[in-house]
Amino acid sequence: MTQRNLHDGRDDGLSPLESLDLSKISDFSDLLNAMSRTAFAGRNLGEAHDILIEMARTSRCGVILTVSGAMTVAKQGTIICDLIDRGIVKALVATGALIAHGLTESIGLVHYRYKPTDSDEDLYEKGYNRIYDTLEMEANLNDIEKLIRSVLDSEQPENNTWSSSSFCHAIGRRLSEQNQGRGILRSAYEQNIPVYIPAFTDSEIGLDFATWAMANFLAKQQEGAPLPDRNQIFSAIPAFNPFLDLQHYARLIADFDTLGIFTIGGGVPRNWAQQIAPYCEIVNDRLDAGWPQPRFKYAVRICPEPVHWGGLSGCTYSEGVSWGKFVSPDDGGRFAEVYADATVVLPLLAKALFQSLDNEE
Repeated sequence: MTQRNLHDGRDDGLSPLESLDLSKISDFSDLLNAMSRTAFAGRNLGEAHDILIEMARTSRCGVILTVSGAMTVAKQGTIICDLIDRGIVKALVATGALIAHGLTESIGLVHYRYKPTDSDEDLYEKGYNRIYDTLEMEANLNDIEKLIRSVLDSEQPENNTWSSSSFCHAIGRRLSEQNQGRGILRSAYEQNIPVYIPAFTDSEIGLDFATWAMANFLAKQQEGAPLPDRNQIFSAIPAFNPFLDLQHYARLIADFDTLGIFTIGGGVPRNWAQQIAPYCEIVNDRLDAGWPQPRFKYAVRICPEPVHWGGLSGCTYSEGVSWGKFVSPDDGGRFAEVYADATVVLPLLAKALFQSLDNEE
């Protein structure tokens, strides 16, 4: 039997771990720095903190924040506002539902804690929409519709066609003028960063947009005329073009020297934001454009989705390298993936990031 040549890890360039000594921890930044030298999910969170700091410090780095899930209903919206107001993120890609529910706080309304003794049938009758352990009032959504209708009635988009980013900008301006509370769209407007909602029709905002178009169609009918049939009414289409968002995002990305992505959850916002690299690649190939190839150098993701389900929310960044979306770690790419509920770790990560940046000033 051949005798093994036992190595010392230091001689092979391995990084030694350190026991987490809470007596040496004075703030969240210290805590996550120390956790980066531990193991498992704690190490991942510490590494995510380190990468976010590097993203924020890097000159002309376009940090794209993508958010899915019920993060505004879960009362995490102010953290997103802070990331925007501090100038850390340069664009936001989100679900329409997340933005719609975030408008609740922006216009002075609230969400409520769900009581497990209440049946879902009773909740429906009372106008309480349940999102896991939290309630969104149907009356809230009706008030949001009034805001959306008011903006659509009074604002005119460029070339008479809306995109999600131009509409979010218009809503943000109205919220800033009303000054009823903090909100994602208000912060985005005041910091002049775009908000994209790729799956716009999959949301209360999209439904409000559609019913506004149908109401305008009915308003143009002659007084006393019979109500148009269902097919006619559902043929009323608002002036909305999602390709305006795609091309706007492509122009935005070209303005940065380096790219980073900070993803909460996954889904459509994550893929839409990441696909900019293959999009530009096929443009170069098919149009012989020869433009620089954008790829994300930095990436941090918080999501409990495991990779083995095969869905986009759980796929690894290394998988994204094979699609040309990310810079390979061999070429300097830095990735961190935290498999955890974002409502647990995002507050810790964001607070540590803010403290680290504040300590540098």
